[in-house]
Order: sequence, then C-alpha cells, then structure tokens
Amino acid sequence: QVQLVESGGGSVQDGGSLRLSCQASSNTASTICMGWFRQAPGKEREAVARIKMDKGATWYADSVKGRFTISQDFDKNTVFLQMNGLEPEDTGMYYCAAGYVGYCTGYLPPQHWGQGTQVTVSS
Repeated sequence: QVQLVESGGGSVQDGGSLRLSCQASSNTASTICMGWFRQAPGKEREAVARIKMDKGATWYADSVKGRFTISQDFDKNTVFLQMNGLEPEDTGMYYCAAGYVGYCTGYLPPQHWGQGTQVTVSS
C-alpha cells in the first residue's frame, strides 16, 4: 500500500504562488504516475496534473496550463506542484494521487490518494 503525504497548502492573494509537495511512502518505481487533483466546495473532484515518474512526461488540465508546473524527484519518491498566477477559482482541497498504467493514460482513476491540503486564493 502506497501512502501519500501532502504539504505546502495555504492562503494567498490573487496572483500569488504556492508550491505543493507529496511524498510517497514506498519506492515510486512501483507506481508509474503521480499527480494532483482538486475539489472546490460544491464541485466534483477534478484532475489538475500528472507526471510519469520515470521519464517525466506530464499532463495538465487546460485551466492550469501555463500557470502550474508538476515535477518529480524520483530518488525521494516526491512530486511537486508549483502554482503561479493563482486565481480565486483555484481555491479548493488539493489531493495527491498515484497510480499505474490506466491512471497514466487518464482512462482510470488513481489507486492511491493523499489526505489533501487546502489552497485558498483571495481576491
């Protein structure tokens, strides 16, 4: 079982930046992709970004392209989400996720979830 622990959430003003981190409890060679989802109050959880842990291939939701950057440290089993140009619409609980081939292609949900970290952007 892979356990994921997020950190780095907080409150910022419109246009600000935050960096989220997620460390996996086991060697991420056993999981192929890690990524981030978010859920705003009253809305469904949505995928934000994901990355293949070995080759670094990335995917982003259209709403965050050009503002968010996902990266990984394979040796430390850690994935990061650098969020720049934050907008109030980015407010929500951000969840780290990890999964295998189906998740990497976007056809299946991830198999492992973190507890979430809150991001609040005020106007």
